[in-house]
Amino acid sequence: MGVEVVSFGCRLNTYESAVMKREAEEAGLGEEARGAIVFNTCAVTAEAVRQARQQIRKARRENPDARIVVTGCAAQTEPARFAEMAEVDAVIGNMEKLSAESYRKLPDFGVAAEEKVRVNDIMSVTETAGHMIDAIEGRSRAIVQIQNGCDHRCTFCIIPYGRGNSRSVPMGAVVEQMKRLVDAGYNEVVLSGVDMTSWGADLPGSPRLGNLVQSILRHVPELKRLRLSSIDSIEADAALIDAIASEERFMPHLHLSLQAGDDMILKRMKRRHSRDDSIRFCTEIRDKRPDIVFGADIIAGFPTETGEMFENSLRIVEECGLTFLHVFPFSPREGTPAARMPQLEKPVIKERAARLRAEGEAAHAAHLARLVGSRQNVLIEREGIGRAENFTLCRIDAGLPGEIVDAIITGASDGAAIARPVEAAFPATQAG
Repeated sequence: MGVEVVSFGCRLNTYESAVMKREAEEAGLGEEARGAIVFNTCAVTAEAVRQARQQIRKARRENPDARIVVTGCAAQTEPARFAEMAEVDAVIGNMEKLSAESYRKLPDFGVAAEEKVRVNDIMSVTETAGHMIDAIEGRSRAIVQIQNGCDHRCTFCIIPYGRGNSRSVPMGAVVEQMKRLVDAGYNEVVLSGVDMTSWGADLPGSPRLGNLVQSILRHVPELKRLRLSSIDSIEADAALIDAIASEERFMPHLHLSLQAGDDMILKRMKRRHSRDDSIRFCTEIRDKRPDIVFGADIIAGFPTETGEMFENSLRIVEECGLTFLHVFPFSPREGTPAARMPQLEKPVIKERAARLRAEGEAAHAAHLARLVGSRQNVLIEREGIGRAENFTLCRIDAGLPGEIVDAIITGASDGAAIARPVEAAFPATQAG
């Protein structure tokens, strides 16, 4: 059976799951006939934790003899909860999961809940190791972790307690990894991190994310497409904005950590930006890069949110020109200040989340309509599916995974653009 890694949550977890599989196999985990299943969990919402527990139980029913290991953010923040599950053999922390040594020690774990746990104090970690990999199996684009952890303490967020304080991968290590990935055939690489715009603050000279982006584009000229996973717009530095505006290889898509569109709610979330900051940023970037497309995370039903406050969040979809919306119904996380605030009724939260999603779907449909007739470079993800430079999902009958196809958008269907290769859209005329 070998080692199977089941990943939940963010792109950073996806990246780390590839590292975990490599390290676990190096340690010999899974060499036994019964094999091993490692769950890399997410703690961002209570629902994410529930889904992980559900999948663990299902895995045990379907693989009664396999060794089941649980790790990731939820395991870091709630180790005892997973250790108490009869289906779980071991629980290891977010740093331990990236080391082969942790998997070699698994046979020494006990059967009692307290004996199953190997989770360190994540706040004591001061370095981010460059766990570089040469490929991510089954993916047409590569992900490079440049940062981990977060120094901010938003009132709704449990992630700093699962990831620790902010740590940056040095610029040289990132550039070298980018070169290796390009040499391995990747046309697109995504930079990823927990609080990516804080990259560099802990490095000598305190470089900024824009310095790293410009260095990558300068020193890896063969890289065709560079993308960022998510940024906090209030921390975007001048060099980053310049790269967005002037570098064609920097993809025209930014996913923003907005969370809300009302100033009082933003204050109660302990966010560092205002409503006007978000609108101003999107306007400035769109003026500099007219083809830019924005996505954003928005929480529906944060504690104390009134109807008027919610309407401000609803309107910011149009005012920022958002296209890809990730809506999170508020979910209290034990140990966070927001969990102790006056909570909204669940039906209210559900209704507001539905209205936000409907607003996002309408904005996305309008975006697809605007694309019809435009020419796009589509990175093929798998047979029949690709992504345009602005991250629009495209249905296209051409190319192999990892290839970039020059295409024309001819229509839209089921939330995706319909693309045809330029050769098919404009067949050559025959001489008479």
